[in-house]
Order: sequence, then C-alpha cells, then structure tokens
Amino acid sequence: MYRILFSLVFRHMDPERAHHLAFTVIRVLPKLGLRRTVSRFTLPRRDLSVRALGLTFPTPFGVAAGFDKNATAILGLGALGFGHIEVGTVTAVPQPGNPRPRLFRLIPDRAIVNRMGFNNKGVIAAAAKVSKARTARRRPVIGVNIGKSRVVEVADAVADYRVSARAAAPVADYLVVNVSSPNTPGLRDLQALDSLRPLLEAVKEEAGSTPLLVKIAPDLADDDILAIAELAVQLGLDGIIATNTTISRDGLTTDREVVEAAGAGGLSGAPLATRSLEVLRLLRSHVPSALCIVSVGGVETAEDVKARLDAGATLVQGYSAFIYRGPLWARAINRGLERLSAV
Repeated sequence: MYRILFSLVFRHMDPERAHHLAFTVIRVLPKLGLRRTVSRFTLPRRDLSVRALGLTFPTPFGVAAGFDKNATAILGLGALGFGHIEVGTVTAVPQPGNPRPRLFRLIPDRAIVNRMGFNNKGVIAAAAKVSKARTARRRPVIGVNIGKSRVVEVADAVADYRVSARAAAPVADYLVVNVSSPNTPGLRDLQALDSLRPLLEAVKEEAGSTPLLVKIAPDLADDDILAIAELAVQLGLDGIIATNTTISRDGLTTDREVVEAAGAGGLSGAPLATRSLEVLRLLRSHVPSALCIVSVGGVETAEDVKARLDAGATLVQGYSAFIYRGPLWARAINRGLERLSAV
C-alpha cells in the first residue's frame, strides 16, 4: 500500500514537504491516545532486547539522527517500533539551516542527498522536549546528537559543544558528538586528532555519567578511522557511531543530470551500505568487545540489520529507507529479526 502511495503521491512532492507531512502524523499519534495500541502491533513480540551503554534497548534497531531534529516525535516514533530514537543534530545556537531546496531523492538508488545544515530550534528547546518524553511509560531509549553552531568558528568549537553537552546530558540516555556532517563548514576538520581530542575531553567532562559516543564519516581513510577509535578507547568513550553520510557519488545509477542537480550534500541510503559495513568490520576488529558500535548507513531490511549485528554491531540505525519503506518499516524489521532469530 505504501509503495503505491509513494509512487502516486510522495515522489511527486518536494521531499522536505513530504517529510513534514509524514512527521506531523507520527507526532500526533500519542496525542490521539494511539501510542499503546500501535505499539502492540509494531514492537517485538519475542525478546529482541539488547543491553548496551548501561541501558536496555527493546530492539537493536533505532532511528538515526536527522529524522527528529527537534525531539518532537520521540514517542510517536517509538510507537512505530523503533527501540531508540536519536534526536538532533541540535546546536547550542538555534539556526534555520541551509537555504531550500536542501533535500533530494535519488529514487533509482533508493538514496537521499541532504544539505540541511543542522536546522533546529536549539539544544535548550530540544532538552525540554526530551525531558518531557522521558516521563512516559514504555518509552524508547533517547539519544541526543550535538553539533557545532554555524555561527561559531571552528576555533571556538569546544566551548560551543560544551554548552550543548551541558544542556543535553542531564536528560539524554546517551549523548553523541557529531563531527562528521558534510553540511556545516569546517565541521569535518574536527575529526583530526589534534582537534578531536580536546573536544571529546571537554564534552566527556560535561557529560558526566551519561554515555558518550562519537559519530564518524565514511569518507575517512581506514588509518584515520582506527586513530579515532584508539582515541575513543583512550578517553573512555562508550561507543562509536559508524557512519554519517558520504560526499562520494561513486556507483550511482540515477541519471547524472539528476545527481548534479541535487548538488552538494551528504548522500545516504542504499549506496552507503558497502562502505558502512566495511567500517563496522574494521572497527570491531580493533576495539574492545565492550565498546558499543552503532552501525548506520544503507540499512533497509531485517537481513541487513542481522548482517550488521553478525559483523559486530551492538545496535543498528536507519533513516533514509523510512522514506521508501513507509511507517511500518520498523515493524517489518522487528518481525524479520524475530523470524531470523528463530532459525
């Protein structure tokens, strides 16, 4: 049914407008008193729970940062069957993001190009929403992803991240440092070790007992990925999220003119699957088994999720396939994992 609706309606709409339309429906589920009813239909019927970061995740599959930027649909997304919701990326300074259009579909590749630019209402507003969602019974695990404010120079990034961490850590189940989006000028430069070390040290200090992870780009060389992993272990971080979107356009089947018209930005979706899995395997072969690795990038099916878990992922996230698979996507993942675990 959703595929027909997507083909007839959503694919012809501006992607950001279609996102907001779907998002509105998800957001009102709890307000209509439907959260518990829907959850019975979508959440796992067998035990798929994962113990990680000192938390219990009802299913290993969750929503990656970028979908719920302002923490306004946490409970609705949880009702759809996601075990954790990573909100954001949020910044210390509220910002509108990049000019529109800034979200594009590459339908033949089941991919998305975005250059949203961390559009959000700021960490203070998001923290209030997270705090409210935490009071709900049977809520999903809630992560908060923080990034650099666009108006802040890279040289002043540490102080900027401190502000966000100070506001978000007390209400988040876990905290993520995003230094890997390609859509904020200079942000990826923070992945260099001489910049990343003081940044992570500062955020860890602000995070206190809240589990802390760092999110990395797929475009890093393998040696650089391992260097960041070693740093994360040295600093006592709780995990790594691999990976963010890519700036590569290699191997796409979408017409070149369509790709060029989309322009700059991060590519996510199916084309990222191979590299994301490579990075996961690389990390798992070099970090302690206790370190949480969250795998994201090109995940569509329960088989994809299981492949990531088998390759060493602790948890798995998705985002882009939501657009192509629709609101019952997480349910399909959960049912598929139940089936695969019974084999």
